[in-house]
Amino acid sequence: MLTPPAALHALLFASGEPMSKQQLAKLLDIKDSEVNMVLKALTDSLKGSGVVVVETETEVELRTAPEASALVKKLRESELSRDLGKASLETLATIAYQAGSTRGEIDWVRGVNSSASLRTLLMRGLIEGREDERDKRRIRYSLTTEALAHLGIRSSADLPRAEELMAGAHAVVEEASLNAAAEPQEEIA
Repeated sequence: MLTPPAALHALLFASGEPMSKQQLAKLLDIKDSEVNMVLKALTDSLKGSGVVVVETETEVELRTAPEASALVKKLRESELSRDLGKASLETLATIAYQAGSTRGEIDWVRGVNSSASLRTLLMRGLIEGREDERDKRRIRYSLTTEALAHLGIRSSADLPRAEELMAGAHAVVEEASLNAAAEPQEEIA
């Protein structure tokens, strides 16, 4: 069984984003007043590890230590200096011609998992993700102004054969959605 500091470490690592202290107390099944004590224990255990706990009055996040900034900078520069690969370009085209896509839609169009390509495009600032209005559990990706400038266009409508391909992409996604809705759902026992 994990100690509270180890459990907190796992939660912050898995989250990858700031978490409220109140939510952490609930997940760890401890009192709100005990969260600071557990945070202190985790902070102490992470000294010299390259990872630190960053906290505000209400939130906590796991980040790389300032001492590791030179190494992290090298990593990011090497990732960003490479050309976009075929997978990232396919993902970018799918997002551009569909005027915003979810990861599931991109995966369906490409026929493979697109997580790594999405990460690359997000890191380079070529796409951005926003909560999908139809389903709050999903992220809908769209081109950034940086991507449009990189492509030398003012909007997605300026893409080659934009009207034809956007209509085709929309029709394919709608057909897939209708087929998925029509399939019988298995009951969970």
